[in-house]
Amino acid sequence: SKLTHTFWGSSSVIALAVIIERGILLRRELGALEGLSRALLAELNSGDLPALEKTVCAHPGAASRILQAGLTQARRGPAGVEDHLAAASISEKRFVEHNLLILGTLGSNAPFVGLFGTVLGVIKAFHDLADSGSGPEVVMKGLSEALIATAVGLMVAIPCVVGYNYFQKRAKDLLTGTESLGRLFLARIRVS
Repeated sequence: SKLTHTFWGSSSVIALAVIIERGILLRRELGALEGLSRALLAELNSGDLPALEKTVCAHPGAASRILQAGLTQARRGPAGVEDHLAAASISEKRFVEHNLLILGTLGSNAPFVGLFGTVLGVIKAFHDLADSGSGPEVVMKGLSEALIATAVGLMVAIPCVVGYNYFQKRAKDLLTGTESLGRLFLARIRVS
C-alpha cells in the first residue's frame, strides 16, 4: 500500500509538472509564431532576402529557428531551402513534443496499475474474510479500499490523456503554421 501511494503520488507530481511545463512552452511558442507570422507576411512581398532574414532572426522560438535554417540556404535555390526547412522541422518537432511520452505512458498505463491494485485489494479482502471468519463487513471494508486504487488510477490517467492529446494538437498547430510560412517563403524564392 505504501508503494502504491508513492507510485501514485510521484506519478501525479510528474504528470502535473509535464502539463505545466508543456503548457507554458507551447503557449510561448505559438505566441512567437503568431508574431513572426504577422511580421513575415508584411515583409514577404518585398522579396528582400536580407530584410526577411532580419525579420526572422528578430523573433524567438521554434518557428524562427526552422525558417532561419531555410534562409541560410536561400541563395542556393529552392531545393536546398526545402530540405533545410524539413530537417529543421524534424529537429524542432522533437523539442516541442519533449516529455509528451510521459503523459501518454501514464495516461495509458495508470488504469491498469489501478486495476492491479484493485485485484490485490480484493484478494486481500477475501483472505481477511477467511482468516477472521466473520461476516461481509470485513469484505466490504477491503473492497472499498481496493476500489480506491481504481479511482486513483483514473484520476491520474484522465488528465494525462487529455493533456497528451491537447499538447499533441498544439504542437501540430505550431509545426503546421511554421510549414505554411516556409511554403510561402519557398514560393517567394521560386519567383525571384
